[in-house]
Amino acid sequence: MTPDAQQGVLPGRGRRLGVDVGKVRVGVAISDPDGILATPLATVPRDVSPPPPDDETWVPSDVAELARLVAEHEVVAVIVGLPVTLAGTESYAAEYVRSYAQVLARAVAPVPVLLTDERMSTAAATRRLSERGVRGGRRRAVVDQAAAVEILQGWLDAARRRHA
Repeated sequence: MTPDAQQGVLPGRGRRLGVDVGKVRVGVAISDPDGILATPLATVPRDVSPPPPDDETWVPSDVAELARLVAEHEVVAVIVGLPVTLAGTESYAAEYVRSYAQVLARAVAPVPVLLTDERMSTAAATRRLSERGVRGGRRRAVVDQAAAVEILQGWLDAARRRHA
């Protein structure tokens, strides 16, 4: 299934994984089994090494780590933040994330990978961390996880409203 195919899907009970894809790190958040609250889980360094020639089974180490987390936590859906401009259009960054989501979908199949608008998630996460007094290097270390929490919590709240 393609990452866009199931935007409205709200699987039954089970944990969901939120993913904020960056060029350097991937922020990861997880929900409780009832899909009510998102919490930070991990920050995974990006593997930007090129695939070996003629090896179609190769998976980047960051994607492999996400697949491991999906299996370990018995995740029922992976929610990936799609960067959209304030005007609602997609940019180069969105194409990059769509490509990443496709690789991730193959690695975690049959668990669905869904894309959701992440507009302003990193800005909101940075603001919340600043309000809590988290600054400098400490903030850089957790901002990706906080952005993943924003992405996942927004999706969980919207899914509950749609299915209420």
